[in-house]
Amino acid sequence: MSEAAAHRRPVGYYVHHQGAGHWQRANLIAARLDRPVTLIGTLADIDTSTANGAILDLPDDRLTGFDGQDGEAIRPDCFHYVPVGIDRIRARMGRLAAWMAEHDPALLIVDVSVEVTLLARLLSVPTVVVRLAGNRTDIPHLEGFRSAERLLAFNPPEIETAGTPDWVRAKTLYAGFLADAPKASAPDDGSIVVIYGRGGTGGSASDLAAAARAVPDRQWHVLGPVEPLATDAPPNLHLHGWVAETGPYLDRAALVVGGGGDGVVAAVATRAKRFLCLPEPRAFDEQTAKAESLAALGAAIVRTAWPDASDWPALIQAGLALDPSVIGGLVQADAIGRTVAIIEEVIAGIERRRAPWV
Repeated sequence: MSEAAAHRRPVGYYVHHQGAGHWQRANLIAARLDRPVTLIGTLADIDTSTANGAILDLPDDRLTGFDGQDGEAIRPDCFHYVPVGIDRIRARMGRLAAWMAEHDPALLIVDVSVEVTLLARLLSVPTVVVRLAGNRTDIPHLEGFRSAERLLAFNPPEIETAGTPDWVRAKTLYAGFLADAPKASAPDDGSIVVIYGRGGTGGSASDLAAAARAVPDRQWHVLGPVEPLATDAPPNLHLHGWVAETGPYLDRAALVVGGGGDGVVAAVATRAKRFLCLPEPRAFDEQTAKAESLAALGAAIVRTAWPDASDWPALIQAGLALDPSVIGGLVQADAIGRTVAIIEEVIAGIERRRAPWV
């Protein structure tokens, strides 16, 4: 970063703590922004040693686990999650407000939280709000969208959720799938890769073993958390657990099996891989809506539950019959660069309006 850039007003990037995708894309974007960036959120469970910016670690606002429920019988219509009497939530929002007051950010990118979006608006800090897939036409989401300068979607418009209001679509900047490009082309070795992300419950080893036995002529590589296997694994099943780099496995796969999270879908699409999507339960049908859009385009095979062992041979055959150019065709080049350009364009517009009032 140049000396001049280091003195520009900073950007804050609020990172939601469900799953790893929010952090991954925040870090990718921060690396390309030519101005100071502070990555903000509950980050205790994330390796921040390679963060491309300063860190503001906030107290955890989760009551127990994370189900998005605040336990309140009554709350204002514009909020999703506002439990009363929780000291660490007061400390969390106070720390965030103090950072905004001290640093006067040019922009706060919110990925994602209605409550953080509305707090920023109350503090006269402009926001770009990340829009996730799903049926987000409830009052809190719409009020958060209304309060933002612009909305940012990390998917192409072709898989926009049906029923999204026209004004929300018009306010949305579609950055496209955000993922690191494959480092080098790798030959397809005919393997099946099953990938589980941080945001879900992981896989069942017994289900995976049954699937591998049902399709014994393929090597199955499983990435992510899997419960222990009570019996011996079939020789074609390889449980790798967490791996530092999923790319080498995905690059060689003939077929990828995974959920409908942003990270998995982006990684599959950027590699133009045949995809069997098993969307996981999420609030507002986030993964299901995305999976349905992919299926409608012929970009993926979709099943809403883990298939029975007897179904796997036909499913693998159907997956291998997909045209990978369909999902690959949804990818736009340099999504990260385009996202950064969008952010800087929004900031420039804000600063032009702000000048007479400063």
